[in-house]
Amino acid sequence: MHLDLDTFYVSVERKMDSRLKTKPILVGGTSDRGVVAACSYETRGYGVHSGMSMKLARQLCPEAIVIRGNAGVYSKHSDEITEIIKEEVPLFEKSSIDEFYADLTGMDKFYGCYKFATEMRRRIIRETGLPISFGLSINKVVSKVATGEAKPNNQLMIDYGLEKPFLAPLSIKKIPQVGDKTYQTLRNLGIKKIKTIQEMPSDVMQNVLGKNGLLIWRRAHGIDNTPVIAFNERKSISTERTFDKDTIDVKRLHSILTAMTENLAFQLRRGEKLTACVSIKIRYSDFNTYSKQVKIPYCSADHILIPKVLELFKQLYNRRLRVRLIGVRFSHLVTGNYQINLFDDTEQALNLYHALDHIREKYGDRKVIRASGMGAKTIGRMMNPFNGLPPVVLAHRKQ
Repeated sequence: MHLDLDTFYVSVERKMDSRLKTKPILVGGTSDRGVVAACSYETRGYGVHSGMSMKLARQLCPEAIVIRGNAGVYSKHSDEITEIIKEEVPLFEKSSIDEFYADLTGMDKFYGCYKFATEMRRRIIRETGLPISFGLSINKVVSKVATGEAKPNNQLMIDYGLEKPFLAPLSIKKIPQVGDKTYQTLRNLGIKKIKTIQEMPSDVMQNVLGKNGLLIWRRAHGIDNTPVIAFNERKSISTERTFDKDTIDVKRLHSILTAMTENLAFQLRRGEKLTACVSIKIRYSDFNTYSKQVKIPYCSADHILIPKVLELFKQLYNRRLRVRLIGVRFSHLVTGNYQINLFDDTEQALNLYHALDHIREKYGDRKVIRASGMGAKTIGRMMNPFNGLPPVVLAHRKQ
């Protein structure tokens, strides 16, 4: 079973303010640099879609109401639905803030999967007031496509053995993970419908798109053995900011990088994680994007990570152009606690980290910060990123 909350951010805003019902709504960044995080069905007739720049979306649909949105509010509503699903099903996976998979294997013997799924959907709508759609089939891929066909606020079951006939007449863009680039490649080959891929030998797709081609071929045939995974272990953690106005203020960039690194290091310690790879990303005003990374001994300490990040920035920032976006990422994560350095660390320094982290846990990420990072106003998170849930992504986060 695949469940997807219809236009989730928009639905939450309408639940909180009934005057917004039936009106065209855009949720996302309110500036021209902002991105559409979600849009109502009323705006889609104008060609608006999520991920589009807010400036273009406003031009296409001038009468749309633009709402900045609140990730904390959306997370709270998502958690309510998560609790209902947790009570109802034996195994589920939360793949995003508004999307879930549930394994109903064996439940048809006693109850009937479709009837069970229908009643659970009704309960979610009744108790939360939010529209939700589901697709039911033998695997994740077909169920996800079925949900897309069922929308808005509906449900669809694909019986066993009917996966290929169901998929055949649909556009190749309906296959999960077929993005714009892959779609264009397939269209250049004259492939428009999934049926065409079903009629092709698998090695042809593999020759054109490599391993991804074979994956797409299998999905076009309704073949997918991916299990429902109840807990997702994070392999990396990152944060980035797009500026409302491009900047060349190096002092400000240093301050933001410091705040980013300090916050990410706190998240590592909170989740009892260590990183062995630090990287930074810079996007200039001409949209050229560069990144640089360095391997380090496993670590979660600010006083080691901040100098590494600033050193990487010094090596990478060499074009002397205005900067549009900057980001920091820690990867190669493992579970563990910071190993004390015999010569450089002191008991006082370690006690200080413990005290600072205690304050942040109790009062919030930004309640105590380094003076050098005070130039960054919005670097922070609402929850532990290592709680097994997918990250809350809002496209409008700005510095």
